[in-house]
Amino acid sequence: MFSTKKNPWRKLDNAAKIFPAVSNRRDTRVFRFYCECTDPVEGEPLQEALNKTIDIYPLFQTVLRKGLFWYYMEKSSLRPQVKEECDPPCLNLYHRDQKNLLFQVTYYKTRINFEVFHALTDGTGAIQFLKELVKNYIILRYPQAKLPDVLLTEPDLTTQDHETDSFFKYYNRHPDKKGEKKHRSYQLIGAKTDYGDMNITESVVSCKMLLKKAKEYGVSLTVLLTSVLMWAIYEEMTLHRKKRPVVLMIPVNLRNYFTSSSMLNFWGWIEPAYSFHNKEVSFEDVVSRVQDYFKRELTKEGLEQRVSQYMKLERNPFLRLFPLEFKNLAMQLAVRLAKNEVTAVFSNLGVVKLPEEYCPYIRRFGVFTSTPKVELSTCSFQDDLVISFASGYQNQNIERNFFRLLKKLGVESNLLTEQFPEKKRPVYEGLKFFQWFSFSCIAAACICVMVNIMFTPKSNWSVFVIGGALSMWGTLAVGFFKRHNLLKNGIWQMLVLPLVCVVWDLCTGWHAWSVDYVLPGIYLTVQTSILIITKLQKLPAEEYMIYHIMAGLLGLLPFALVLLHIPHFALFCILCSGLSFMWLTALLIFKKKDFFTELYKKLHF
Repeated sequence: MFSTKKNPWRKLDNAAKIFPAVSNRRDTRVFRFYCECTDPVEGEPLQEALNKTIDIYPLFQTVLRKGLFWYYMEKSSLRPQVKEECDPPCLNLYHRDQKNLLFQVTYYKTRINFEVFHALTDGTGAIQFLKELVKNYIILRYPQAKLPDVLLTEPDLTTQDHETDSFFKYYNRHPDKKGEKKHRSYQLIGAKTDYGDMNITESVVSCKMLLKKAKEYGVSLTVLLTSVLMWAIYEEMTLHRKKRPVVLMIPVNLRNYFTSSSMLNFWGWIEPAYSFHNKEVSFEDVVSRVQDYFKRELTKEGLEQRVSQYMKLERNPFLRLFPLEFKNLAMQLAVRLAKNEVTAVFSNLGVVKLPEEYCPYIRRFGVFTSTPKVELSTCSFQDDLVISFASGYQNQNIERNFFRLLKKLGVESNLLTEQFPEKKRPVYEGLKFFQWFSFSCIAAACICVMVNIMFTPKSNWSVFVIGGALSMWGTLAVGFFKRHNLLKNGIWQMLVLPLVCVVWDLCTGWHAWSVDYVLPGIYLTVQTSILIITKLQKLPAEEYMIYHIMAGLLGLLPFALVLLHIPHFALFCILCSGLSFMWLTALLIFKKKDFFTELYKKLHF
């Protein structure tokens, strides 16, 4: 592979931009590819294989950072560590205010698990990484076999090839037609699982047998499985809820239609639908309708239209100027509104191939993803097609109906069991303390209000107690939720604490103590703290620069107040602003390159 010098950061591709905004505990946007080996997995050679693989695909050694207008990926010195699986699958990998790698490699019994946050790559990129990892592991695990190190990709691909934003490359500014009108779909209902308790059902079928059955219907394997899933959902529908169609979201690998070697996200989707309302339905009719939809939508022209629709909002110059927090709210609202347009998801990742030398050591590959709904994922290796259901519902009748129908069609399935360690609930340190502190603030305020009303009704002293409790809670809440990044925590304290004090000053008759002493005092204290933390933790410039700039700019605020004649005693305000100005000047003179590089990363739109 050609060695090329690349920038230490890159913009997110079009599909990746939404994942950081909408990921949460219920929907982590993490998916897992795994390889099941013939022998138990050993941790030491797997770690060595991972070290080799990450050097081949450096785009995975990045962390997600937050700018003013967009998120971006930044090169990191963090090295991934292999560990034996002990947590539930597909938990959060992206933690706000923490600079973590967006993937992890674990193992359990005979399985090598590769989990990745969807903003980093898609299924194609993930399987490419896992194949390289498995190849390296097999070579190291069985040195006596003297297996050749076969290249799994084209030898002349560069880092830029892997990091190409193919959405931008094939963006057509003038699409030919308007998008389809969306309709509300049938929605699954029922009790949801708890966090970390996602139901996963895996089964193996013969790929040849399933392809034979698909050929009998004159359709592809994907069309047949799409129809089976629709029918499985239909069997759970009550009569009065059949008014809405069953709509499936089917991700499509755009590399099959557009030339691309990118390992970033490059996928679209189609949404076949079938209405079971007021008609005599048959499975054959469902298959026929789905087949017609696939023929109509799975064309290069149709997918190019969809790519243009994906890019349209991102390239809008007016919307690009909105700050990231507003974009996040808009994307969260859009996802919330769009969730009723799809009933379930079916993702067929296709065939996984490896050179014959490595196949005797591999049993099968599989894939599944986190979801608050029901998602079916499939991939095949040799004759084993692994069918994986992931569900956020306690009820698993749809999975039962699916495999029951396959059996009725003559396709036997073998359920995979004991593939995960015993479930345990994730523990969040400090959460219980914050919960008790929140309850204590509410209880103290409530008791004081009751005492105030019962014994001193002519006085409103309880209002000050409520204000004090709210101030304490707000300050601690900022510290708690931003505890993973001390520098960001300091910036938030520079915003919250002075505001709280100004409000108290106004409510007690305005004596200006909040701007005379508290505001410059807090600013100078936090600026000093940020400098000390930077030195103690020996942080590189890309880790601290933006916080120094923000602290310095906020430190100029007291001088603006002096110009408006707001403070009664301006000495400390002038001192704070003068020191802040000198600090910003020092950054410009001694760290000019880092100063403007960091500003460009944070302000790119």
